[in-house]
Order: sequence, then C-alpha cells, then structure tokens
Amino acid sequence: MEARILSVQIEDVDCSAEVNVTGLTGYLLAKAVAAHSRRQTKDWYDIAFPLLHNDADGPAAAAELAQDRFPDEAAAMALRDLRVNFETPDAQEPRACVHDHPDSSVLAVDAALAVQEFRRDLQRQART
Repeated sequence: MEARILSVQIEDVDCSAEVNVTGLTGYLLAKAVAAHSRRQTKDWYDIAFPLLHNDADGPAAAAELAQDRFPDEAAAMALRDLRVNFETPDAQEPRACVHDHPDSSVLAVDAALAVQEFRRDLQRQART
C-alpha cells in the first residue's frame, strides 16, 4: 500500500484527501495471477495498459519495482503466460485488448512491447 493525495475542486472549494492505494507492483501481481487463473481478455489488458501508462515511468521502471514482489510459483507461472500471450503484436491478447480501437495495430504493438520489456527487465534483474 502507498498513500496518495487526491485533490478536487468543488465549486470554489479545494478539497483533498490522503488515501491508501495498492501500488503498481501489487496491482500487476494481482492481475498477472488473475489473468493466469481466469483467462479473460480484460485481465491481460489490465496488465498491458498500466505498463504503458504508469507513474513509475514505463515498463522497465515497473519491472524494477516488481523485482522483489514476484517470487512465488503462481507469479512465475503468470509471468510465463504473459510472455506467451504477448510474444508478438499478432498474438491473441494484444489483438483482443484493442480490437475495436481505430489504432488497434499500433496499440497491439505497444502492448506487446511493453509486456516484453517488463518481462525482460524482470529477468535481467533476477540474474544480477
């Protein structure tokens, strides 16, 4: 968990609150295990999107944060599934994630590359 300040302006009043949220690593681990067990396209998309758009600065930074949090066998199996399902932009999951979008081919490439970078950097860090 990590604390975040959420702010909003309601009429002329600035309001803010500190809330505890799941960090990027916890979210990715939960989604990777869910995707492995449920096999729903939404779960795979829910991994690719935050790898591309996160406060950590992309897939490589997410891998660095996740290094110590992906140790057990369930996570390892889920990460193997990620590799297989996002191996190329033509693989099943990148296509399914963006099937109705006008830029679907570009987004599928982005999703596949983000997952590949995340996995590669996780593996690289595990060896060092």
